Amino acid sequence: MKKIVTLIIILGAFTSMAQTGNKNADALFDKMWYVEAGKGYENAIKKGDTSRMTLERAGDSYYFNTQMQEANKWYAQLVAEYPNEVSPKYLFRYAQTLEGIQNYPLAKKWMKKFAEQGTNDTRAKHFLQSDVTIDDLLALEPQFTLQNLSINSVYSDFAPMYYMDRLIYATATDSSYFHTRKYGWNNQPFLNLHIGRINPVQTDVTFLEKFSKDINTKYHEACVAFSPDEKTIYFTRNNYEGKLKKDGNGVNHLKLYSATAEEKDGKIKWGDIKELPFNSDNYSVGQPAVSKDGTKLYFVSDMPGTIGETDIFVVDILEDGNYGQPKNLGETINTTGREMFPYVTDRALYFATDGYLGLGGLDVFETIITDGVFQKPINLGAPLNSSMDDFAYIVNEETNKGFVCSNRKSGKGDDDIYSFERTPIVCKQVIKGTVSEELTDERIAGATVVLYDDNGVEKDRAVTKMNGEYIFSTVIGCSTGYFVEAAKQGYKTTNKSVITGSTTGETVVPLGISHELIVKENGLLKIKIGIIYFDLDNSYIRNDATIELNKVVLLMNEYPDMVIKIESHTDSRGRDEYNLQLSDRRAKATRDYIISQGITPERIESAIGYGETQLINGCSNGVPCTAVQHEMNRRSEFIILKM
Repeated sequence: MKKIVTLIIILGAFTSMAQTGNKNADALFDKMWYVEAGKGYENAIKKGDTSRMTLERAGDSYYFNTQMQEANKWYAQLVAEYPNEVSPKYLFRYAQTLEGIQNYPLAKKWMKKFAEQGTNDTRAKHFLQSDVTIDDLLALEPQFTLQNLSINSVYSDFAPMYYMDRLIYATATDSSYFHTRKYGWNNQPFLNLHIGRINPVQTDVTFLEKFSKDINTKYHEACVAFSPDEKTIYFTRNNYEGKLKKDGNGVNHLKLYSATAEEKDGKIKWGDIKELPFNSDNYSVGQPAVSKDGTKLYFVSDMPGTIGETDIFVVDILEDGNYGQPKNLGETINTTGREMFPYVTDRALYFATDGYLGLGGLDVFETIITDGVFQKPINLGAPLNSSMDDFAYIVNEETNKGFVCSNRKSGKGDDDIYSFERTPIVCKQVIKGTVSEELTDERIAGATVVLYDDNGVEKDRAVTKMNGEYIFSTVIGCSTGYFVEAAKQGYKTTNKSVITGSTTGETVVPLGISHELIVKENGLLKIKIGIIYFDLDNSYIRNDATIELNKVVLLMNEYPDMVIKIESHTDSRGRDEYNLQLSDRRAKATRDYIISQGITPERIESAIGYGETQLINGCSNGVPCTAVQHEMNRRSEFIILKM
């Protein structure tokens, strides 16, 4: 992929003030005439110049033109001769060229090496392959059938976009046949926009005519998008106003333009051509995509705020025709590599990137949009993606047919456009998990777990095993919202909302339920039962008190390792010393009853009465309070020391 795909990268990043000593090759390289520069560096190497810079630039001259076999040759020599001096950037490029020649076992090794050394590079976590490996990507079930289009030439043909019932695309084919102006980067003609007729079954496209003389110039035009009513076009062009404009480093950047459709004499003319307000002479902006409701414009740029070489940004299209402030889509999408060619539907964002683990070069990724939030990007696998660059994916999601571009070796020349039909893999998810006591983390057996859909309709139910695990037998869809509810007699029912994973697999949903009798107060776990009533001036355990105390016994039998202490309290009415003695007798009577029901004495650490020394309100001696307020202080507490 050798045209605007690479041009949109920050062009100055490929040049360097450092020189190899090969003046002619350096001059060509600095002008980004990589075809001729590569030949110059090869001649220098043949004459004995195998310096690190010369090997780097020899590899770069081919790498930037996606000639992976040749680039790999010089990068391999670079890492062999300078094993301790090669920067992570060149480890990454070397691994990319290994993928490009389909040497995946060796690519896997060098990607890990890059990930280990490129710790400041956001791509490192993806290329470490701790979660997904190259082998996993190669094993993905195929979803696509592809067909090379008849409009493709030996030059670059790419960047398709739907327009009415036709296809707009960019091509380097020079249709005048009289005077071919070639671009020094790759020795190909400049790009123009063409219109093709899509055959009814959408397996091929035939050339109709050039798109518009109003928009096509003698320099690059490519990568278009249309408003939903197709009356506004957004397109990418060189920074050109009668002549090419360059920045202070002599770089001509790309800009986004818009134009409005005007019908004259039965034909569409494009007028009111104007720059978008966030363009700049100092960075590139291009590759537009418009949301289906026409309110957002996505684009690619290396403007300030870019995370990597190029990022995808979004800007609001306002009702008055103006624009909001461009926003970077953030690290869920963008990496320190290249994110390019966005295409957005109501359900997903599609884009090309070399910043995530892929099969080589740029790969196409799909990002599901859930409630306006982009989910983790997913590689769409082979044969859509290949060892080379694959990009500019567009699709009609109702028919699952669309177009994609690639410079794979089976094509006609450089970048080719392919039609495709997608047979989506049925994405399946199984929900499983564990149920635990929320405060103690102890696994709960025999809990009933119920799965509900978003409408509250029960889909399945399961019962937890002895280890607290559950699994639903019903296989459900991916990226879908559900509720999982856990319940057991004696416990408070709890539920949790969940969105299933975006790829086939399992969604693990741990649930915590609280025992009805266990609460947490002021940092202490306590057994919460009803009030223990005693007769006036008595510590005898009444029949109604045994009902509540039996709950403590049952709970301690349920948790055989539980150790408690008992505290008894009175209100402030009566003499202080009498209340202290009375509460202590009641605490010990309570302890004795629990032991009489089979609980061993060592599981009750202490049973102490505190009288009126620990009031929980202000109803102390001499303070007028209601009977209800006094009653709050008359309490027995069962504090859990161990579960």
